[in-house]
Amino acid sequence: MPKFQPEPQNDGRLFTRSLLRWYQKNGRVLPWRQTADPYAIWVSEIMLQQTQVATAEPYYRRFLSAFPTVQDLAAAPLEKVLKAWEGLGYYARARNLHRAAAEVVSRFGGKIPSTLEAILSLPGIGRSTAGAILTIGSGQRHPILDGNVRRVLCRYFAVLEDPKKKAVEAQLWEHSERLLPNEKADLYTQAVMDLGATVCTPASPACGRCPVRKGCRGYRLGVQTELPAKGVKKEIPHRSYAAGILFNGERVLIRRRPLTGLLAGLWEFPAGPVDAPASGRGLEKEVEALFEKEMGLKVKASHPWMEIKHTFTHFRMTLHVFILSGKGAGRVSSPLRWAGLRELADLPFSAAHQKIVLKLDRMSDEKLF
Repeated sequence: MPKFQPEPQNDGRLFTRSLLRWYQKNGRVLPWRQTADPYAIWVSEIMLQQTQVATAEPYYRRFLSAFPTVQDLAAAPLEKVLKAWEGLGYYARARNLHRAAAEVVSRFGGKIPSTLEAILSLPGIGRSTAGAILTIGSGQRHPILDGNVRRVLCRYFAVLEDPKKKAVEAQLWEHSERLLPNEKADLYTQAVMDLGATVCTPASPACGRCPVRKGCRGYRLGVQTELPAKGVKKEIPHRSYAAGILFNGERVLIRRRPLTGLLAGLWEFPAGPVDAPASGRGLEKEVEALFEKEMGLKVKASHPWMEIKHTFTHFRMTLHVFILSGKGAGRVSSPLRWAGLRELADLPFSAAHQKIVLKLDRMSDEKLF
């Protein structure tokens, strides 16, 4: 059992009342709080998974402008959806959102499901996201346990064990359910998320202006900055890749990634893993061999033209980029294609390859190609 010692006199009502009073004066004004449309709230909840509000807000506005209804999203090509998501990261969220929209249209007549069981059957929706959509968008009462709420509860109840453990997580769900009021559950849900995002922050929580600090056991014990407890941190491996920029007149060679796996469905400059030295020099032969083996193209690689560092969820990457030259390079087939430099701006690329697009665009403007 987790090391959880609730205060006997604290039945949750003080927490809830204090939080709602605070939210009435301090709640953030956000675009998804100006609508009762469950679809719009759903989009916001998916975007806010692993993304901060300030980053998500402009994407949310553009996404709803491009796909104002669930029917519009379901009918859109995946490539257009990924382009609207470009730069927001964790692209599986966009692919699942697109798939789920199609299911809403085909299975539920274009209406967002109104039961927990039904909405949980959609791709990309877990218990906390489902609870937020139904509570905020449909006026129901379901607890949530996103990152902000988990942090607040761990500190408030001084949960000293790793919240990722199943037994601890189950306790946190119980606390979330117990604190959730029967009335104004939608306001409470937004309030507790705001508390975690703006006051009970991961680093340097602003306990001095916290509306529930009187009942916060972590604060009284002086351990609030140490919570939530962290498990053993795994070392993040490093991987090296090389990409090649190959021109055919005024067009450049690009490749679409498979529709499953990492960065599925996005476009990239043809790339592959390499055993790279720190400088990237000496990779020319590896890049040439990569293009001949995987694409059947005989190319000549220049010295490294660009180096990009990027961190994924499970590994860090260094991408070494080379300018290539080659004869007979016009003969390619799917998933390869030739694209004009201006065309690249309309296609969805991963964050790392977007940097290549931007550099090519600048050099094109300066007539360097």
